[in-house]
Amino acid sequence: MHEPMLALENIRLVYNRGRADEVTALDHLDLALDPGEFVTVVGSNGAGKSSTVQIISGAQRPTKGRVRVKGRDVTAWPDYRRASMVARVFDDPRVGSAPDLSIEDNLALAMSRGRRRTLRFSTNATRRNRMRDELSRLGLGLEDRLHDPMGLLSAGQRQSITMIMAGLATPDVLLLDEHLAALDPATAARVLELTADLVAEMGCTTLMITHNMEHALRLGSRMLVMSRGRVIADVPQARKQHMEAAHVVDLMVGAGDELTDRILIPELQTEGAM
Repeated sequence: MHEPMLALENIRLVYNRGRADEVTALDHLDLALDPGEFVTVVGSNGAGKSSTVQIISGAQRPTKGRVRVKGRDVTAWPDYRRASMVARVFDDPRVGSAPDLSIEDNLALAMSRGRRRTLRFSTNATRRNRMRDELSRLGLGLEDRLHDPMGLLSAGQRQSITMIMAGLATPDVLLLDEHLAALDPATAARVLELTADLVAEMGCTTLMITHNMEHALRLGSRMLVMSRGRVIADVPQARKQHMEAAHVVDLMVGAGDELTDRILIPELQTEGAM
């Protein structure tokens, strides 16, 4: 049997252990993703989606269980040690990049992720040309603004660059943590298209957390539905391509979840307008 690129083994995550406000975020979660697999994840608030990303990225250590990347047990590794293997794009465009540094410096840091470097990573003509080539694909004219501070850019521009940064880091595992949530619909559509293109080009194992059922069904080769810290449905491509958002909602409601994001479900928006 081949080794999965990413494996979560019997993961349990408990916040505030031993206190009155103790919460079990992940409950004996098992998950395996093959090399190059693109998996979308949906679930209501509190289902455990973000906690799963925290565990994989190394930002949070599980209460119990093991995390493996490329067959290596990385459970005790913090996020900075996993940076050469795992890249994460956050829901907030302001996170994941340095606002006071230029676009060029941010891209240079992404290129050097996981390598030994000084405070300022050197940028030569070859690297700069690659940066311009990558930025030009966005169609935003940012290839001519390499020296502009990231903090001056709009949310959509910044999140687009963050996606480019993730690609430049050549990760084995890419985590997209509701990376479209803070964007307006038009910008989200553009970044979603960029996401699909980059994931296909990189060929890395990708886990995309989303509240948008349409995105979850449209992208990726597999969809997970989470509830109360567990995966309640693992939907392969052959079945996913024939599903509608309402079917996913039925799964979540059937698990006893309260839905708070119906506005993001096209079918329900249409029904509400009738």
